[in-house]
Amino acid sequence: MGVLTLSEMAVDVLNCTDAAEKASLSREYAKIWFAARESDSTSIPLGNATPPPNPARPDKPDLLSPRDVPKRKIGTEKGRTALLHAIAHIELNAVDLHWDIIARYCDTEMPIGFYDDWVKAADEEAKHFGLLCDCLATYGSHYGALPAHAGMWRAAIDTADDFMGRLAVVPMVLEARGLDVTPAMIDIFKGIKDEKTVEAMAVIYQEEVGHVAYGSKWFHFLCGRHNLDPKDEFHRLVRKYFHSKLSPPFNEEKRAEAGLPPDFYWPLTKDQS
Repeated sequence: MGVLTLSEMAVDVLNCTDAAEKASLSREYAKIWFAARESDSTSIPLGNATPPPNPARPDKPDLLSPRDVPKRKIGTEKGRTALLHAIAHIELNAVDLHWDIIARYCDTEMPIGFYDDWVKAADEEAKHFGLLCDCLATYGSHYGALPAHAGMWRAAIDTADDFMGRLAVVPMVLEARGLDVTPAMIDIFKGIKDEKTVEAMAVIYQEEVGHVAYGSKWFHFLCGRHNLDPKDEFHRLVRKYFHSKLSPPFNEEKRAEAGLPPDFYWPLTKDQS
């Protein structure tokens, strides 16, 4: 078989059922892509491969409605294990989301830097998943041991036909929320002197700023291409696809670092009639 196109690599990751293999494949394809990008003699075409409506998933964890996922107290070891499991589930979904954006919108002509950014993001999300799995192991657990949120892919389904909608909702809303809540989670593990988890979460926190920034950068790029006001278009798309208002508190410093000024998100905290 010849060299896979980037779109075929993306679909291969999306169709991988085993969670650990999915993360490993994500990292391997990123390595191949960047090795080719650095070589004068090697070029991987973008191609055109159709992604599945939903990514392949392992038999475990059981996926439940958010209201049915058991609530556990963070002050207990079981609660902290459940928190780590929930974050690992988010990171695995992020692997799929970033490869999906590469394959799903490949009919939109984009600069090569767009693909560099999202391959890098997919690589980092796979790394994050591995770090969290290592942390779970220290708690005597593993990914799949607990039920997880079934709604993680909803934003992808809702924006499957809207490239700018995907950029607005996934990196600029969902991943930006991670910037708001991660510092408090780091403090939880600092409080029990779990340095391994603190170090893992610190890596995730810093690299997620970059992922939000990629979303903002390419959203603004497309707004410029179509002569749209970025703030107004962001508000329109979030109100269309995000099924709730945004809720403070916001990490304004990290959001600004990622290219999200307050006038983008504060107006979305109000109920829309």
